[in-house]
Amino acid sequence: MDCRESALLVSVLLLALDLCSAQNYVLSDDGGLGRVFDGIGGLSGGGATSRLLVSYAEPYRSQILDFLFKPNFGASLHILKVEIGGDAQTTDGTEPSHMRYENDENYYRGYEWWLMKEAKKRNPNITLIGLPWAFPGWVGRGKNWPYDYPDVTATYVVNWILGAKQYHDLDIQYVGIWNERSFDIKYIKVLRNMLDKVGLIGVGIIAADGDWSVANSMILDPYLNNSVDVIGAHYPGTTTITEALKTQKKLWSSEDYSTFNNEVGGGCWARILNQNYVNGQMTATISWNLVASYYEDLPFGRDGLMTAEEPWSGNYVVESPIWITAHTTQFTQPGWTYLQTVGHLAQGGSYIALTDGKGNLTVVIETMTHNHSVCIRPPLPPFNVTSQNATFWLKGSIASIKELQVWRSQFDFKTNKPSFFEKLKPLKLVDGSFTLNLAEDEVYTLTTVITGSKGSYPDPPPSARFPKVYKDDFDVRRPPFSEAPYFADQTGVFEYYINLTDPGPHVFTLRQVLTERPITWATDADQTISVIGDYYWQSLTVTCDVFMEKMNAGGVFIAARVDKGGQSIRSAKGVFFWVFADGTYKVTNDLVGETVLAEGQSGTEVHSWYTLSLTVKGQYASGSLNGYPLWKNAVVLTPKAGWAAIGTRSFELAQFDNFALVAE
Repeated sequence: MDCRESALLVSVLLLALDLCSAQNYVLSDDGGLGRVFDGIGGLSGGGATSRLLVSYAEPYRSQILDFLFKPNFGASLHILKVEIGGDAQTTDGTEPSHMRYENDENYYRGYEWWLMKEAKKRNPNITLIGLPWAFPGWVGRGKNWPYDYPDVTATYVVNWILGAKQYHDLDIQYVGIWNERSFDIKYIKVLRNMLDKVGLIGVGIIAADGDWSVANSMILDPYLNNSVDVIGAHYPGTTTITEALKTQKKLWSSEDYSTFNNEVGGGCWARILNQNYVNGQMTATISWNLVASYYEDLPFGRDGLMTAEEPWSGNYVVESPIWITAHTTQFTQPGWTYLQTVGHLAQGGSYIALTDGKGNLTVVIETMTHNHSVCIRPPLPPFNVTSQNATFWLKGSIASIKELQVWRSQFDFKTNKPSFFEKLKPLKLVDGSFTLNLAEDEVYTLTTVITGSKGSYPDPPPSARFPKVYKDDFDVRRPPFSEAPYFADQTGVFEYYINLTDPGPHVFTLRQVLTERPITWATDADQTISVIGDYYWQSLTVTCDVFMEKMNAGGVFIAARVDKGGQSIRSAKGVFFWVFADGTYKVTNDLVGETVLAEGQSGTEVHSWYTLSLTVKGQYASGSLNGYPLWKNAVVLTPKAGWAAIGTRSFELAQFDNFALVAE
């Protein structure tokens, strides 16, 4: 025997040993099927997380939407969940309400209507869900709680569903019930009854869209049990509870992920998409958030499936979670069914298998290691994953499958050269089986579905900072959205306004429209504020025309170096230049107005236009009123940088016009 023959024999023996060492797994429908798959989705809301997306110019905005929703292109999402805006701070900003007051209805405020229509345009079968995080103050009838008057709250929510259909031809399939403090059983029953009475029998209720605790009450209360279609949990850590399983209801991870969308974030998403079913029998998983389209230095920056935070440049980034999503969404559809034969791999990782009942099969395998798949919450217990060989045997009605398409993602943390959603050669099955050599941190899809594809567009424009010179006169006769570009409302709502009583230059303005504190689980500031610009600006001039509408106690401000937003907005610091309706001004180092840098008489009054200008350079700040210096050289030691902003003293009507920024 020569050397070549010896080498060949050794190779054959090694291959045989390799195959013998492979762990065997059976995929079969012989014993029946598992739960019905309901889909993978994204969540726009819970705090104005799609705020910057609407300001993208074409074709980039449509390209982003394609990566999210277009079938067989990118994430190909099955579900879109949106916030029913409540005018309140709900994580990264506020979203406007359709019923700001009890006798007010407007189904064109905000951008969620537009987003749902764009998603539906790309995927007519997409499941639409609405959930209120907060409510306008009137819903509570004087209380900071929305459920003491369940008929009022249910009417508010049902009107939103009816308005979606009447004004936008959108069919909402589910509505969630959630509040961070608790859920209300009476409200769930009232809502179910009201939905049925107005003909919305097919709209399902997700409860409590927070945790599993409603299951205990459902077991004891048949009417409650019949009212709820889905038990939804947030960040369940891939596990459920016995009581939830006993209800026999659909179990969803109705908000999950919430993790920075780098490679570890992609690993988190890969692990929970499989293990939410393997460990917890959850048949849908919804990512918070859909797209990171808000200023990155707000809370939970870049926690979306992809990043689109620069409408001024057109730049966006298709992050790894998009392609991890595609491993499941492009090869399954809601209505497919999980096999009962799903589980964990012997050396770590997991596998799921689904069928459409018509001969198609999709298997998704993940081998994410602990440190490369940590989600932001909950804490992840230790576990080990090592390279392994796995042989899968197809039994039952799927045993006749001869070939599977193969898609693979390799994170490759060692070389930082990952490859995502790569199509490999089809795999021929031998005696109804196939064997894979699985490395650490990989995702495989093996499927009979042949329509998958990795969509692409030419590279978007390069990333760029917010422009150093920026102006907006708000003179838009038919604005496509109710809010002005790039402004991110943190407390209050700032909307385009046409002042038909003003024949002068200020007919088209931006107006703060809230006069009452909303009901919210987050902590709104006492002042309203909308931020804009570059968080890292140090030296800049902010100029804006302002108009106070609240007698006596009214006031407005412009600001620079605002260092906090979102849920932390109450503690924001910066340089705030205030003028008040009582003829005074104040300069403060914080939004609450406790640290005063300068103050005095301004002569300002209600129902008159004034031009404010604020310049901050180095450690000094100065301000002018109508072009005349009002104060100068106030010492500002901190913060060193931050956004520009506009706002009001309280929840009050006020207008802003001719906004301008010049940064160094």
